[in-house]
Amino acid sequence: MKDSSEYLKKRAFFDSLLTIYGRKPVLEALEDPELPVHKLHLASSNRRDQLISRMESLAEERQIEISYLDRKELSRISKNSRQDQGVALDLALPNYGNYKAFLLKNEAKTYELLALDGITNPQNLGMIIRSACAGGVDGILLPRKGCAQIDPLVIKASTGTLFKTQILRCDILADALSDFRDSGARICGLSSHASMTLAEVPGNKPTIFVLGNETRGVSDAVTKQCNELVRIPMQNGVESLNVAVTAALISFRRQL
Repeated sequence: MKDSSEYLKKRAFFDSLLTIYGRKPVLEALEDPELPVHKLHLASSNRRDQLISRMESLAEERQIEISYLDRKELSRISKNSRQDQGVALDLALPNYGNYKAFLLKNEAKTYELLALDGITNPQNLGMIIRSACAGGVDGILLPRKGCAQIDPLVIKASTGTLFKTQILRCDILADALSDFRDSGARICGLSSHASMTLAEVPGNKPTIFVLGNETRGVSDAVTKQCNELVRIPMQNGVESLNVAVTAALISFRRQL
């Protein structure tokens, strides 16, 4: 049991790690004392300019481990060799991790989540995170494939709210939604053709609102996991809203 407990603790810790890259985002993160930084990764081939020296100095002041790697090793960590600029940083975020841990913790609670199905625009993802944080949504279900991933553009668009928002990672969204359904959650897909409106969705049970791709909407595989399809009523012949605007309306629906 002890070994199992230690394994789970280690697994939870590594699930909470978010790696960012790029010199400006990494420097800004190091300069923010409230951000829980785990490790700084630097390419050993970096020219020791003022920015690199500043990062090293900040890491030493905060007693943050620094690892020096060759470019190939660094690219494995950043997962973006074209844009990492020889720098990556691991953040240990308490609100970032696997969705299964959230399910276990909130099994008997009522919550509202946003699930993102094929949201590919980093600007949209950042604005969705910002709206969810401001509106008090309990978390965002973000698959590792098929969606924009958290990068400097997303962090910038979220204006820092990324670090305050519960981000729940999954591999395949449809599979994660199936687990939530089995636990009793209501899965609502956004569709302009739905008969039920957003205002008619009751708040008496755990609910997940699925936002689909900017042009194709919710995918067929994910639609099959939805208990309901809901729409936002439109006036004057308008067919749809930007997905980030839709997220904002959902995020604030309990407060207005």
